[in-house]
Amino acid sequence: MGGGAGGAVREAGGSFGKREAAQEEEYFRRLQSAQLKELKDHLQDEVKHHEIAIKEHQEAILRHKKKMEKIQKMQEKGSGSDSDK
Repeated sequence: MGGGAGGAVREAGGSFGKREAAQEEEYFRRLQSAQLKELKDHLQDEVKHHEIAIKEHQEAILRHKKKMEKIQKMQEKGSGSDSDK
């Protein structure tokens, strides 16, 4: 079965048919709700992962900038002693 007009009970109509239709709709609402919760949880995990990666990259940028400053100071010291000669 699946994906269509329903079974014999549903086709017969009446209260049994309405009840079956209501149960089916409830099943799909619950399924969709569970799927949306799972998707939301997954996206929250993704955001957390990327936030951690951003923090690590920002720390790496700071380390590299400090190294560059150190090198710049070394170059300035080196070029200053050359001009004394």
